[in-house]
Amino acid sequence: MALLERLLAAPPLLPLHLPAHGRGRALAPGLRRLLRQAPGCWDLPELPEIGGPLEAEGAVAEAQAAVAEQLGAERCWFGVNGASGLLQVALLALAKPGDRVLLPRNLHRSLLHGCLLGQLRPVLFDLPFDPATGLWLPPTPACLERHLAEALAAGPLAAVVLVSPSYQGLAADLPALVALAHQRGLPVLLDEAHGAHGGLDPRLPASGLASGADLVVQSLQKAAGGLAQSAVLLQGACADAQAAAARSEAIERALLWLQTSSPSALLLAAAATALDHLHSAAGGRQLARAVDTALELRRRLEQMGMPLLSSDDPLRLCLHTAALGINGLDADAWLMERGVIAELPEPGCLTFCLGLAPPRRVLRVLPRRLLALKSALGGPPLAAFSAPPLPPVAEPELPLDQAWRAPQQRVPLAAAMGRLAAEPLCPYPPGIPLLIPGERIDAARADWLVQQQQLWPGQIADTVKVVAD
Repeated sequence: MALLERLLAAPPLLPLHLPAHGRGRALAPGLRRLLRQAPGCWDLPELPEIGGPLEAEGAVAEAQAAVAEQLGAERCWFGVNGASGLLQVALLALAKPGDRVLLPRNLHRSLLHGCLLGQLRPVLFDLPFDPATGLWLPPTPACLERHLAEALAAGPLAAVVLVSPSYQGLAADLPALVALAHQRGLPVLLDEAHGAHGGLDPRLPASGLASGADLVVQSLQKAAGGLAQSAVLLQGACADAQAAAARSEAIERALLWLQTSSPSALLLAAAATALDHLHSAAGGRQLARAVDTALELRRRLEQMGMPLLSSDDPLRLCLHTAALGINGLDADAWLMERGVIAELPEPGCLTFCLGLAPPRRVLRVLPRRLLALKSALGGPPLAAFSAPPLPPVAEPELPLDQAWRAPQQRVPLAAAMGRLAAEPLCPYPPGIPLLIPGERIDAARADWLVQQQQLWPGQIADTVKVVAD
């Protein structure tokens, strides 16, 4: 009953976290009408008139076709296992067992799981690092060009994966990055989980489809008015009809492997209605109002001298807590006790997700709470964060699947030097691995991990699993 009681409890003073519908304020209107009906009336199986993501006929097929046409995609598939499940589907559709895939270091761990399931070989490329905030930054075209050349020198690649925008709203130069991959004949899978609203307002980053990405995965709870677990996989337009059909077939085969045979009609409806509303005139007006509020909030906080990180998505407000002398995890705990719930605490910053309908009181309450936070916990700026000691391009020394399945033992972090990691190390959230299975923990990495443990109190254990000798 504890979970039910939590769900029935009164909301906090200022919920600035995901889902982007803001506890129902910005749910797609059609979905709100559905949820007002008799409880459970929408919990239906794949009846012939409803169908499912893999059915050629039915309401789901019609909705997927309509979304694909509306967005200029070749095909569209709704998912009920979040962006995580669809990222794995897309990865398995692009590569076969034994293939090498180039992925950024800020990949979501679901992509590692996809590599394991598909017996793929992950090739990780490093990213620019900001010592002031401790954040990985989007790759520049020059950076990706070097990494592509180095990775290809060691063998062929099956695909390139990019992440944009980031959790904090930082966007890459997608058209340039996608063009670099295409020049080498490599398809691009874009993790656009946080950017479903891309390109719908001139103040937001361009969309992945418009940038030429071959496959794009969006989470409809992170940047649209959908429920948690609703997501969409979009296949970019392709001039070669035969190649497009082959890729669609590979996607549907992977969907059959990885998605439930009883998809939730509610989540499928959430995906359809969220996308339809987001791309409608009414949805555009709602998005514009949210961006207006976000920009006004930023203006007020900057006038107060609050250090805010630059963000390509105004709906992600990132407080540079390190500049205030505060670890972001401490700031999060202090604010939570006072009814302000942020989305993502990290050692150097704290990210607030304003969503598609920011709370009305945010312009008044958040500035006051942040001033009080500064007064209560603030001090001299924190020392600069040290960049992870990573090579520009690296593959696990032991194949990922072997490392994950090998006999393991747990050792203290300080004693892990020279050992092979047997599990990913992911402070939560957002599930970005600092270490992946099969990587050798050299002296520099071992020292850095101990430093990270001090920066993430309670988030990184004193021990790590390594491959047993």
